[in-house]
Amino acid sequence: MSELLEAVSRLRADDLPVRGGKVTAYVYDTGRPEVHEAAARVYFEMLETNTLDPTAFPSVVAMEKEVVGQVADVLGGGHGIFTSGGTESIMLAVKAARDSLDVARPSMVVPVTAHPAFHKAAHYLGVSVIQVPVSLETYQVSPDDVAAAITPSTIMVVVSAPSYPQGVIDPIEEVAALAAAQGVPCHVDACVGGWLLPWLREAGAPVPPFDLSVPGVTSLSCDLHKFGYAPKGASVVLFADPAMRRRAYFASAAWPGYTVINATVQSSKSAGPLGGAWATMRALGRQGYLELGRSTLKAALRLREGLAEIPGLQVLGSPTSSLIAFGASPSSGIDVFVLSDEARRRGWFVQPQLSYAGIPANLHITVTGVTLAGVEELLSVIAESAAAARERGPVEVPDGLVELVETLELDSLDDAAFASLASSVGVDLTGGGQPEMAVVNTILDALPAQKREEILVRFLSMIYT
Repeated sequence: MSELLEAVSRLRADDLPVRGGKVTAYVYDTGRPEVHEAAARVYFEMLETNTLDPTAFPSVVAMEKEVVGQVADVLGGGHGIFTSGGTESIMLAVKAARDSLDVARPSMVVPVTAHPAFHKAAHYLGVSVIQVPVSLETYQVSPDDVAAAITPSTIMVVVSAPSYPQGVIDPIEEVAALAAAQGVPCHVDACVGGWLLPWLREAGAPVPPFDLSVPGVTSLSCDLHKFGYAPKGASVVLFADPAMRRRAYFASAAWPGYTVINATVQSSKSAGPLGGAWATMRALGRQGYLELGRSTLKAALRLREGLAEIPGLQVLGSPTSSLIAFGASPSSGIDVFVLSDEARRRGWFVQPQLSYAGIPANLHITVTGVTLAGVEELLSVIAESAAAARERGPVEVPDGLVELVETLELDSLDDAAFASLASSVGVDLTGGGQPEMAVVNTILDALPAQKREEILVRFLSMIYT
């Protein structure tokens, strides 16, 4: 056992830290080790329990009822399913909406700020996506634009609470009402905010109605492995109508084997994540989540205030949640991608976001319960990194490289050739450590979305080859 743990330790030597708040995306830390320990113990206890057949393992049913019930109690009621994450919750919501309406060529209306999980669900489920713009001042979608995009083929409209990129809440009441008037389901993507916004509201934040209590909202997704602080693999999708939840299920009797009825996309899967979520929610309780909400709100307000004091930087929009995006003014001389690399060099991960639909390239910070303890250090690091980025200047991309990449037939390159091309612009992922990504992000930012996607697929393939 000791040899295995030593091997794991060596493999993780270059990983970003999952505790302490220095990684401002991907991981969520309460700062309370006993909560994580409780989740880990129960996760391990449920590790080999298979949720495929709930009649074989009644503990799965009991735990899921309790977890989903708590989420429903806080988020306006409804009937839910425990899933492996936001993408699966969204996929089930799209399937349920598609199967509820008899439409030959289904489509859904989404803001440009909606999570890519909707595009992924659409790709898998044969649904087309109609994107609508957001205001470049508020970053919210316009109800009028949503209404104009609805057609007889629309099976769903989507709003976010909040949208991930800038942390703002769409006008949910208005959009849900207009969708209902046309008989179209309305899904609220509260994957990141569902288990945060209620506690921020109790802590004094001006959070508007967003959940299933809003007339016209037919489904909602809420991740528990984000601000629920559960181990990864924990989300809930709620439906206002139990008949719509049944549309999310899949059953097959067209074979001579065991009975197949699935509530989720996956069939066999460990009950570990469910157990971890159940334990986390019990360990924290309502009061624990409220305390985390208070510290999160305080940290988010301080971060917004502090960012405004750093020359050349500006917060995008007026985020209601604790997701904050900030960019650099055009005259500042600060390249946000270089700033991100400089922060990483100082031990902090600040997430880069590419430009799209008129929204400039920026950096994203997810403020969590543990951020408050290090918010002054984070602001100091950002200020130092901004100064260093200004001194370094923008990334220099060789002349003609972007044009070359844009015209490349990537399918004609094998992984070795693509790796050689990446190496020619200084991208080397074979040497260990945390890579500098400013060059990669600058090239991606200059390309159209479709070419970005092609490059990213090849980039991922290169990493795992």
